[in-house]
Amino acid sequence: MGLRGGDRPARSEFQVFAVDLRGQGRSTWTPGRYGLNIWGADVERFIDLVIRRPAIVAGNSSGGVITAWLAAYAKPGLVRGAILEDPPLFSAQATPPYGPGMMQTLGPLFALWAKWLGPQWSIGDWTGMIEAAPRELPAFLHPGIGFMMGDGTRASATPVQHLKEYDPEWAQAWATDAANAGCDHATMLAQNKVPALLTHHFHRTDPDTGHLMGAMSGIQAAQARRLLETTGRPVAYTPLDAPHTMHEPEAQRYVDVITDWVKTLP
Repeated sequence: MGLRGGDRPARSEFQVFAVDLRGQGRSTWTPGRYGLNIWGADVERFIDLVIRRPAIVAGNSSGGVITAWLAAYAKPGLVRGAILEDPPLFSAQATPPYGPGMMQTLGPLFALWAKWLGPQWSIGDWTGMIEAAPRELPAFLHPGIGFMMGDGTRASATPVQHLKEYDPEWAQAWATDAANAGCDHATMLAQNKVPALLTHHFHRTDPDTGHLMGAMSGIQAAQARRLLETTGRPVAYTPLDAPHTMHEPEAQRYVDVITDWVKTLP
């Protein structure tokens, strides 16, 4: 996201580039090529060759982890600031140093997609997946069946559009930890080189099982903030009572949060 000058940035003062990452949206599927180092390098090249000037980078969920990658490893001068919107730092790893790991969060759902739909939709058994979901997913993920595979309340009888545009191998990469190959989250955060805004949204950890509903536990968010701050770069941490994808249902609130932060940048 590139920014022009102004005392208080408004929507018209931003030039926004919305990037479809490989494996999602209208981008191509790339078998065997899903991982943080690859996604990060893709966006780095996009900024360097298309935007061609320093940019503020914002990402939600896994996009927030990719934003952290850019803040740490992108070519110097490309990134002005990093907005990490409720990223699954540590929780997206198989065996994180802090808090619950991938199979205690969305990992079982990702494994379900990979099993029943197959890489590049090579299996495509949507009906079988919907029937298997209640027995193959842990109870804490049952509410997600309607949200991730239907209209928000119940599963759809036919594939939903956002999953038809999505390579299930992307999910498999996270479920197997291949997405994190060569990119340890703690090491990455400790290499941060730009001002960062870290937001943390709704989360709840089951006291009996340790399962996490949300992107990060409180401990994980605190450790992510600590590691970012060890670099000496300005770090703003904003806990919010908000849904995971706040930018979609609460767009104005999202704009207010990030523009207030952008005012603090040099």
